[in-house]
Amino acid sequence: MRKQAVEVRFWNGTFHTGPMPKTPSDKLYKLIKSLSSGEKRYFKIYINRKEDSNSKYVQLFDAIYAQEEFDDEALRLEIYGNEQVEGRKFSELKAYLYQLVLKSLESYDEKSSIDYRLKGYLLGVRTLFRRSFFDDCKDLLYKAKKVATEYEHFTSLIEILEWEKRIAYAQTDIAWLDRELNRISEEEAHWANCLSNFVAYRNLFFNMLLNVRKEVSRSPEQLAQMRKLMAQPLMQDEAQALSFSARVMYHRINSIYHFTASEFEAFYRSSKQLVELMESHPHLLKEDVSEYISALNNHIISCGRLQRYEEVEQTLKKLKAVKPLTKDDEAKIHRQYYQNKFRLCISSGDFDEGKKALEAHLREVEKFDQAQFSKGNFYLQYFCIYFGCGEYEKALDALNDWLSLSGSVERKDLQSLARILNLIIHYELGNSLLLESLLRSTYRYLSRENRLSEFERKMMTFIRDMNKPLRKKERIASFEAVKEEFGHLRSQPAHSVFQLFDIVSWIESKVSGKPFSQVVKERFENELRKRG
Repeated sequence: MRKQAVEVRFWNGTFHTGPMPKTPSDKLYKLIKSLSSGEKRYFKIYINRKEDSNSKYVQLFDAIYAQEEFDDEALRLEIYGNEQVEGRKFSELKAYLYQLVLKSLESYDEKSSIDYRLKGYLLGVRTLFRRSFFDDCKDLLYKAKKVATEYEHFTSLIEILEWEKRIAYAQTDIAWLDRELNRISEEEAHWANCLSNFVAYRNLFFNMLLNVRKEVSRSPEQLAQMRKLMAQPLMQDEAQALSFSARVMYHRINSIYHFTASEFEAFYRSSKQLVELMESHPHLLKEDVSEYISALNNHIISCGRLQRYEEVEQTLKKLKAVKPLTKDDEAKIHRQYYQNKFRLCISSGDFDEGKKALEAHLREVEKFDQAQFSKGNFYLQYFCIYFGCGEYEKALDALNDWLSLSGSVERKDLQSLARILNLIIHYELGNSLLLESLLRSTYRYLSRENRLSEFERKMMTFIRDMNKPLRKKERIASFEAVKEEFGHLRSQPAHSVFQLFDIVSWIESKVSGKPFSQVVKERFENELRKRG
């Protein structure tokens, strides 16, 4: 393929043509910046076995690790200065260093990963088998089988059984084969069945997940499709799951379905069972905690839906205490802990505690790669916390940040809510003239494609009336009228906006003259008393 030529006009009118320069790849930079402190130390030990400590590979590694932002030209100058670099010399240096880092990470993982340990055992069996050290092969197979059984590595177990037959055949041990062949055949069938069973549950889980992610509207057609998936024989009884891994999938599928169907008692039970099941196998959590983090998050949500706030607090502490095994685990724990912590503070009206948590979150979030960790999912919660603290300018900043993400915000109800909140915050700030313009633009936006809901229509009419010069009694009467109407809407499941921002408590604060935070807190405490 020919390189695309570029044409450049200089100030004196001459032209220059040549190949378009390639954008330098930052994959080596990203790999090195992803290293933990332990992985970095291990790399230095690993590379010093192979290279001189003053080699250009070590210099380049240190230069990249020290960079705050990727700058390929600065790296080249750091290594070569003004020296003329021949051809692809710098590219080849980076490519070789990338391979060195990757190899060191593989070696680092071998010390802790069950996958690598099993792979090492089986490679060792192959090496010993080729040299006819059959007894040594059997010793390794015994160790491998114990580990594979404990961690449910079904493919490894099937391979181990195949090696048992190959060794017996190579030794012409007919007596052993006569004695053990039926046992091996039964074990092979069992592990193959376990593998097939797990794959079936996993595929069912992915089908359920796709159904939820593709459509967030919770239409009758979507729920009918999910009920069809739940009607499959695998989901009729947990006993159909033949392994721990399959049982985990069984409860994950149940959790997704019950949450989507708004069956919150069943969602609570399934999420709790899943957490308890995972905690019953602590050795597996040393290998992978990603799904455990998700299970804790789901359980927190289920407790919140049922107003079991003590259990929310307990599970939040458990989530915060999870030891991450990967960078992704660390980001996931942070994201899910703070999203749920903020949700609890906002629901309970404890906005001072929410602000403390928000400040801690903003400090901690700085350590994450900003390209991989977006604060976009938090902006609405930032708004609610600042609003509850009466810091309306900061609340407006958070809302503007959220509105600037409109291209990536897919849920229509959230897009609509953001614009209603924009009206509320400008009302609180006393921006009467701006509010008139915002009301018109918001009405146009929400009227597109017949999207203006009953709630949105009533809310806009109410704010328009409130923006007029009314006497105090008239204003309070208007607040009381709309409070009654929204109290009716709040009980309807379709109006999820009331779970995201407590509009009824805001209206009540205007009627009573109490601070918004106090009204939310009193409402929260009253609900707890009713539950006993």
